[in-house]
Amino acid sequence: MKIKRKIEIAVISDVHLGTYGCHAKHLLTYLNSIEPKKLILNGDFIDVWQFSKRYFPKSHLKVIKKIMDMAADGVEIIYITGNHDEMLRKFSNTTIGNISIVDKMILDLDGKKGWFFHGDVFDVSIQNAKWLAKLGGYGYDLLTLINRAFNWYLEKRGKERYSLSKKVKNGVKGAIKYVNDYEKVIADLAIENGYDYVVCGHIHQPKMEYIENKHGKTMYLNSGDWVENFTALEYQFKRWKIYNYNNDKLAPFAVDEDYNNMNIKDLIAAITIVDKHSK
Repeated sequence: MKIKRKIEIAVISDVHLGTYGCHAKHLLTYLNSIEPKKLILNGDFIDVWQFSKRYFPKSHLKVIKKIMDMAADGVEIIYITGNHDEMLRKFSNTTIGNISIVDKMILDLDGKKGWFFHGDVFDVSIQNAKWLAKLGGYGYDLLTLINRAFNWYLEKRGKERYSLSKKVKNGVKGAIKYVNDYEKVIADLAIENGYDYVVCGHIHQPKMEYIENKHGKTMYLNSGDWVENFTALEYQFKRWKIYNYNNDKLAPFAVDEDYNNMNIKDLIAAITIVDKHSK
């Protein structure tokens, strides 16, 4: 019998299901290894901007099936909308069984207040030029597709993976300034509103750090992504930690633990079935 890690809260963001850059198998391995009370999907879980009927592989469907099975087993699933899945914002404050859709949320965590949101509302490039942001998204997806092929070659040669997108970002001073400004604005607002934790995603940069100004301090937490970093946030025993798949992955848990023998039609049927008793 495989023992799963029991945790209070798991937060994942920027999965980007439906794109070539998404590492759905890694995510499924992670989800199979935990037993959270709450699972928070903090935006850009499904990439509607780049969605194509030509590309939504079996592994991506398995992730959706896994999430639905977790909800059926009593896990509270909170879907916080992001910019790549912004069409879901019309369904904000909707709850179906153990799954709820919100734009933001506040949680009381052992006497401390946590503020959760995706983070795109603080991104000026998206607010002022959405078409440019979408164009950049396509370029990023192409870069991660090239990077995936490159890493496949490196792994065959027994060498370490390499992130082209990280190299590009870290080589651009403007990108570093953008990340720093993003973190500061969010932390300042959290301090101003008295939040002990602020939990976001969006910029694909996992981080856990106390940020302080003259008015106080807060813990800034970013869950990273499942495109290049493969990270999540976990809350247990009154503490937060960053889970990193590359460093913390648990070998005994199979990637396709429950769904190996299901074909795509079976998976689609499983995630679209309507419970007769819910009508």
